[in-house]
Amino acid sequence: MYGKAFAPEYQGALTALSVNSDLADVLAVGTEQLRAAERAGRSGEAARSGLAVAEAHRRLGQVGEADQAWKASYRAARDAGDTGAMAWALWSGGTLARQRGAFPLARRLLGLAAELGERGGDIVVRGYSLAGLAETGRIQGDYEAVGRLHEQLLAEARRRGEARHTVWALEGIAQMHRNSGAYDTAYALFAEAAEIAGRADDRRGHAWALRGLADIVSVRDGDTEQALALLSEAETTCRAMSLSSALAYNHKMRGNVLYRAGRYAEARDLYEEALAQFRAMREPRGEALSRLGLAKSLARLGQGRAETAAELAELAGMLGRIGLRHAREMVARAQDELGVSVETAGAAR
Repeated sequence: MYGKAFAPEYQGALTALSVNSDLADVLAVGTEQLRAAERAGRSGEAARSGLAVAEAHRRLGQVGEADQAWKASYRAARDAGDTGAMAWALWSGGTLARQRGAFPLARRLLGLAAELGERGGDIVVRGYSLAGLAETGRIQGDYEAVGRLHEQLLAEARRRGEARHTVWALEGIAQMHRNSGAYDTAYALFAEAAEIAGRADDRRGHAWALRGLADIVSVRDGDTEQALALLSEAETTCRAMSLSSALAYNHKMRGNVLYRAGRYAEARDLYEEALAQFRAMREPRGEALSRLGLAKSLARLGQGRAETAAELAELAGMLGRIGLRHAREMVARAQDELGVSVETAGAAR
């Protein structure tokens, strides 16, 4: 039995904040509490208020501000001798590093966070940090290495009745099955995540689950209108909570759905919108996936083969350098689908 979802990253004077709190409000309240703690010389409270500030900046796509905030939170926690708060700050920094595509740094910070969490007896930050390591590997396409960790964390979350973490694990496992072509299994897992998130009032988790369901409904069933309806429902939540990254991925997925339906001009417009959003928040994975969809749409709308080949070749090189194995495989499939090659790209240059 799952209780109501909670947000353990909102700590100290901010524990009253909900997992569904608007991020702009979180940032305002967190900044106010942070300044008050700094004026009072309360390093421990400054660390915990600073964590909420860092997370709000990160989820709003404000990368520079998030980077400064998690580091300040860590320094305050260290000054206070608070091992748990140090672990949470490192978790925030590692999560930001993954969002920015700095995967080696993400693994290092999240690994340190897990160690500190275990040393300080904070099982929640340890679990979140291990989950971050698992998600980093999943995003890179290393399913064999992190599949068991996802399953382990799912079992722990179910045992403790932690709805939010259960939803996260289900969605991660579902995504791996979806990318491996096991659509029915993926759909069942996304559906379970959506049900649990709905009952636990985890609106963020519910929005991500709806996005996953829309993807399956589109690619497996060819039901474009149902997929778009699911994405519209998720988008309402993303806008209400100022979930910038989730909104950009929603728009990118809407582009995918329209592309599969052969509505290439509409898909192009959505990919361009998502691309601008990802660039504004400096999120390289989302940017690359949007560029891929845009290149495919433009090719279907008559763009020259050589130009398409050059764009795909550049994307393949970039994805290879930052270590996104699954996305690199997607580019290879696009090259086959569109009948372009490295030789064609060379001719364009």
